[in-house]
This record gives sequence, structure tokens and C-alpha cells, in this order.
Amino acid sequence: MADVHFIAAEVCPFAQRTHLTLLEKGIEFDHSEVNLRDKPAWFEAISPYSKVPVLKRGNDVIYESAIINEYLEELYPEPPLLPADPGQRAMARIWIDYSNTKFTVRFYRVLLEKDPDRRRALTGEVVTQLEFMEDAGLAKLGADPYWLGKELSLVDIDYYPHFERFAVLTHYRGIEIPARCTRLKRWLAAMRERDSVKATMHSDEYHIASYAAYADGSASGTTARDMRTA
Repeated sequence: MADVHFIAAEVCPFAQRTHLTLLEKGIEFDHSEVNLRDKPAWFEAISPYSKVPVLKRGNDVIYESAIINEYLEELYPEPPLLPADPGQRAMARIWIDYSNTKFTVRFYRVLLEKDPDRRRALTGEVVTQLEFMEDAGLAKLGADPYWLGKELSLVDIDYYPHFERFAVLTHYRGIEIPARCTRLKRWLAAMRERDSVKATMHSDEYHIASYAAYADGSASGTTARDMRTA
């Protein structure tokens, strides 16, 4: 039995973040899948937010993907997934916060929104965020493949799962990554070549089917409830 127990649902982008981190660091782990439509009592007992992922290690029970990933970074520092320099490390956390409080929220809100006018406004906000990522983030890095430069970081891992699911926004809401976001598209192509991504990814068709309830407004899970009020 491994020291680390990873509790997830493969459909969940937040759980994919931690799955990627575990694989990139080469950490041995046990893996349990949870049916998010029929969550077992044992899971509800250890997940206060009723969400995946959850990570157990000894007496530690950690939840929330960004926090789990930093926990793993501290416990298993090789290979490093955050910069050693404090300023660069702070910048990594700024971009992770942008992902979690801006981009991810708008990803779900534009899917869940029923009002046509508000949906159009949210679509514009998503496009503006993509252009901000291009101009203020990736485009400043030149030819380096990843968000912070030559090496993969927790920033890349935090953003990737929702970009893997970007076909959902295109299919249901007609949103495309702007043509001028060439650096963003190169980053996404580089991510898709990583072994960890290949081991955890699903097809566009899988994600489109998985998000149908968000798009038609019938989603009632924990994430949908949270994002409606975010």
C-alpha cells in the first residue's frame, strides 16, 4: 500500500490537476474513484466540501486541488514544480489565483448562464481573459514552452485541465481561442505532448457529453452550485 491515497473522479478537471502533479513527480499512490452522482458515505465523511480531489497521507487529509499540489511540492520537492526564487514563486501563485478566481469561474458561468444578454457579456469576458493570458503571461516568455519558462510548473498544471475541456465552450457557446493567441496555442500543444497529460486526458467528445447538464442548465452538483454564486 502506498503512503499517498488519491481520491478523485476522472471527469473532474480539479482532480486532474492533482493527478498530473502526482505523475509528474513520480509519486507512488493508491487511487480511488468516486461517482459524483452517488457519493459514498465514507467520502462525504472526509471531504467537507463534498468535492474531489482529496489526498490522504498518514493523518493528513487534504482537499482543494491547488492546496494539495503545494502540499505535494513541499513533501516531494523533486522535480520542482515551483520556482526557487521568492519573486517568481509569488508570480506563480498570482497566475494560479487568476486561474482559480477568474478564468475557471467564467468557464462555468458562461456555461450555466441562461439569459442571452448576460451570456454574451460572459463570452466577452472569457475572450478578454484569454487575451490577458496571452499578453500579460505567455507572450512575455518568448520561445519557452511553458508558463514560467523552460520547465513545467504548477501554473501549467493548474490551467491545463480546463483548456483540455475548451471544446465544451466551443461546442455549447461558440467560444474559440482567439487567432492572435498564438503563444497560448503553442503552450497547449506542448502540454498535450507530456506523458502525464496523455495518461489522464479524454477526448473532446467525452468532455462535451460530460458538460451537457451545465450547458442546458440542469447541473445540480457541488461545483455547479458553487459556480452559480461565484
